[in-house]
Amino acid sequence: MLITRRFARKAGLNRMILFFAIIIWLCAATGLYAATTVRVVSTYPPGNIVHLGHNQNYYLHLQYSSEQPIKIWAHPYFQGKPANAGSNPSRLYPAGRGEALGWFFLFQPDTQVDEVRISAGDGSLTGTSFVAAFPVQITGSNQPATQQNKPDWVSRLKSLDAEAQKANYERQRNMTISFSDRIMFGGFMLMMLAIGVLGIISPLWGLLRWQRGWRIAAGVPAALMTFEILRLFIDIAADPTSHNLWPFEILISGTLSVSIMAVLIVARKVTGVSQVL
Repeated sequence: MLITRRFARKAGLNRMILFFAIIIWLCAATGLYAATTVRVVSTYPPGNIVHLGHNQNYYLHLQYSSEQPIKIWAHPYFQGKPANAGSNPSRLYPAGRGEALGWFFLFQPDTQVDEVRISAGDGSLTGTSFVAAFPVQITGSNQPATQQNKPDWVSRLKSLDAEAQKANYERQRNMTISFSDRIMFGGFMLMMLAIGVLGIISPLWGLLRWQRGWRIAAGVPAALMTFEILRLFIDIAADPTSHNLWPFEILISGTLSVSIMAVLIVARKVTGVSQVL
């Protein structure tokens, strides 16, 4: 009885610790971007009722305040559901106060938008939250967009986004690859090569060593690899850019071939086949 009570007390203490840990985690996750605020300063095309032309973007001039660097997205909605539209990616904006550009376009004519929901965070599920809503009445059309002078903030913020994207590209291009990354990449390439070669050799070995039904079974992965290699050779000869990821295609086919041969070898041992049949 005493042991049972001790276990019960220990279990109750563990539940209490787990409960408080979950509460602390939830508070941290929801409060991480609680200090972030975003508001819509102006839009283009202007006005509350807007008809977007064919391939025309709707821009939002945003002002934000945040205690940490964030990304900001503007997503169009209609009647509480995401509209059939494409919306802006986001660069990383610095902490503090600043400006941001949101935009979206409609995929189909007659698509409607009655609300733009603005979210901010780091892009992860728990690190991104809804921060503002902007009511609108937008309808798409297949007519050409009317030529209007875009406000300066559109060109200025688009230019800043392009510069940030270019700087990020240059930074990634100039990033040095560590020795461990080189080892991992080299090991991965060797693994792909080994699986591809094994996927070719193993069924050929089965065709030479086995007989009767086992030889026919080994012919299945052999035919698979032969078809894959011929297909790649013919397609690349016709269009050198048609299979830029051909090593992965060989890896997939080789893995399937090796798997089939492994199953056949196990089946031979289970059935007691100890000599060439």
